[in-house]
Amino acid sequence: MKEKNCGVVLFYSNSAAIRAEKVTLEAGLAVKLIPVPRNLSSDCGVALRFDWDDRAEVEKLLEATDVPFNSICRI
Repeated sequence: MKEKNCGVVLFYSNSAAIRAEKVTLEAGLAVKLIPVPRNLSSDCGVALRFDWDDRAEVEKLLEATDVPFNSICRI
């Protein structure tokens, strides 16, 4: 995953972040749980990093599996 072309999903809770990681990994996407970048704010301190090219698929998976998220940002 190129560091310059990443996005993060921000969550309301740690449990949602962990569920999102599980769902996206099972779908074969390259993701990683990371601390929320300092320039972003979130209700929980964990974000899901992913390749920005996979943005539409990540969002679709989270919505289809009812994983609540706050926002998706490019970093």
